[in-house]
Amino acid sequence: MTTTRVHIDPGFGVGEVNRRIFGTFVEHMGRCVYTGIYEPGHPTADEHGFRTDVAALVRELGATAVRYPGGNFVSNYRWEDGVGPLEQRPRNLDFAWRSVETNEVGTNEFLSWCSGVGLEPVMAVNLGTRGLAEAMEQLLYVNGEAGTRLPDMRASHGHPDPWKVGTWCLGNEMDGPWQMGHKTPAEYARLVAEVANAFHRFDENLSLVACGSSNRAMPTFGEWERVVLDAALDNVDLISAHAYYEPVDGDVVSFAACAEDMDRYIDQVVATADHVAAHHHSEKKVKVSFDEWNVWAQHRFAGENAIEVEHAPRLIEDAYTVTDAVVVGGLLITLLRHTDRVGLACQAQLVNVIAPIRTEPGGPAWRQTIFHPFALTARHARGRVLDLRTEGALIDTPAYGPVSQVWPVATWDEESGDLAIFLINRSLQAATTIALDLSRFGDLALVEHLVITDSDAVNSMAEPDRVVPRPGASRLDGRELSIEAPALSWHCLRLHRS
Repeated sequence: MTTTRVHIDPGFGVGEVNRRIFGTFVEHMGRCVYTGIYEPGHPTADEHGFRTDVAALVRELGATAVRYPGGNFVSNYRWEDGVGPLEQRPRNLDFAWRSVETNEVGTNEFLSWCSGVGLEPVMAVNLGTRGLAEAMEQLLYVNGEAGTRLPDMRASHGHPDPWKVGTWCLGNEMDGPWQMGHKTPAEYARLVAEVANAFHRFDENLSLVACGSSNRAMPTFGEWERVVLDAALDNVDLISAHAYYEPVDGDVVSFAACAEDMDRYIDQVVATADHVAAHHHSEKKVKVSFDEWNVWAQHRFAGENAIEVEHAPRLIEDAYTVTDAVVVGGLLITLLRHTDRVGLACQAQLVNVIAPIRTEPGGPAWRQTIFHPFALTARHARGRVLDLRTEGALIDTPAYGPVSQVWPVATWDEESGDLAIFLINRSLQAATTIALDLSRFGDLALVEHLVITDSDAVNSMAEPDRVVPRPGASRLDGRELSIEAPALSWHCLRLHRS
C-alpha cells in the first residue's frame, strides 16, 4: 500500500467557501418538472401541486441556487406562455427536446417554489429564437416595480411584489450547432453586449452570465470566450462553462480522474478572461459560471430526434453507481479548489434527468448515489478553502497523463474551529494511506469519517438505501491524521478544535 502525504496549513488559503458552488438546475426536460418537482394529485402534493417529498430531499441536498428554465429548452421558450390563468396557457411543442409543454409551471409558480424550498433563482433568457426586446420584457415582468404595463400584468397574476431575481443567464450554449438560434462568436458577442447593457440600465447591480463554450472540446473554445468578453467585459460578471463526464470507449481510469479536465477547463477560461481584461487595461476579474456539470452516459442517449413526442417523457434517467458518486465528489472538490474564481456552479439536473433525486409518478422519491457527496460537501464545507499540496503516488491516465492518486480539498472555519476534509482515491486498484500533519491547527478531535466505496451498486425504488455513506477507517494520533482510502473511494472527515 502506498502513502500519500497531504500538506495542509491554515495560513495558506484559496478564499472563502462560495456557497453558490452548490447550485442545481431545473429544466423543462423529461420529467424534471412534471412528475419531478411538480405533480398535482400526488399524495404529498401541496396546494400548488408541488411534491413535498421532493422538496424535503431538495432541502436535505443543500443546494443553494437553481438555474431555470434551461438549458436547450430556453432557446425556443416564450416566457409569456407560462404566466397568467392556467386555463388560458397554450400547449406548445418544445423543439429542443421534442416534448409537449403544457406551461402549467411557469415563472411565478417556479419562483414561488424556490422561495418555499430556500433556493436562489437564476433565470435564463431566450437569446436563440428571441432577442433584446423580449429579454427586456421578461426582466420587467419579473423584477419591475408596479406602475407600468408588465409589472402590473404580474400583479394581475397574483404577484404584486417584484421577485428581485439577481442573476440572469443571457442565453444558453449559443456556440452549439444543436442550439435553436446557434450563433457565431461575433454574432453572439454583439447580442450579449446589447442585452447586458440594457439589463444594467434597469439595474446596475444585476449579476449577468454570458454564454461560454458548451464544452472544452468545442472547435471555437478559447476564441469564443475571447470574442464575447472583448465585446461585453464591462457589463458581464461571469462566463459559463459546461461539462458532462462518462467513460469514453471504456476508459474508466480516465473517467475516475476527470476532475483533471474540469480543473484545466476552469484554469483556461480564467486565463482567457484575465487576458481580455489586461487588453482592456481593466482589473476586472470575470468569474466562471460552471452552470452545467455532472456524470452523464451520453453514449446511451440516441439523440433528440429519437424522442417520441409526448408530455414529460422518461428522458436520460441514468441510475448512478458508486463510481459515479466518487467522480461527482471529485468534481465538487475541484469547484471548491477554485472557490476564488468560480462564481456559480449548477449540477444538472435536480430531479430524474441525470439527477441526484429520482421519483416515480404517484410513488416515492429517493436519493441516488451521487446525492450523498453533494449533500455532505454542501453541509460541511464552511469557512475558508485551504490550498493543499499532495506528495505521493501518481496514476497514469490515457486522457490526462500522470495525475495524483489522491484529490483532496479542506475547509477551515477559524471562528467555529471546524475543519472539513474531502478527498477521493482515484485509483481503480490501489488503496492508499493518507497522512496529514495537523499541528498548525492546535488540538483537534476527530468527529466523523464517512466513506463511499466497496461496490458498484445503485440505489433504486426497490432499494433506495443500497448505497449510503458508511464509517471510514482513520486515526488521529496526537496531531497526525492517518486515513485508509480503499481503491476508488470518496471521503468526508470532520474535525473540531478541542
